[in-house]
Amino acid sequence: MPSIATPDKQTLVETDPSVALDSPWHVIIHNDPVNLMSYVAHVIRKIFGYPDKEAQRLMLQVHQEGRSQVWTGRREKAEHYVRELHGHQLLATLEKSD
Repeated sequence: MPSIATPDKQTLVETDPSVALDSPWHVIIHNDPVNLMSYVAHVIRKIFGYPDKEAQRLMLQVHQEGRSQVWTGRREKAEHYVRELHGHQLLATLEKSD
């Protein structure tokens, strides 16, 4: 009769609740002295697919407050959006959500 090995020790896995693998990341566009406001709104519409009114609101927030959080989600997608924004010569960064 074959024997079945059973583990004689239990493995305890501890997790740090402050480190969530899927915690969201923000894509931030920063104001710059180079790009026209109409161009910034155009790029926001093009990359994120926002309607004109939302793109205008985000562009005005960038212009008036110096920055705007334009998207939140998974890190890989956020990195993709930042690269696209850089490709359009906009100053953009990632920020981890709290």
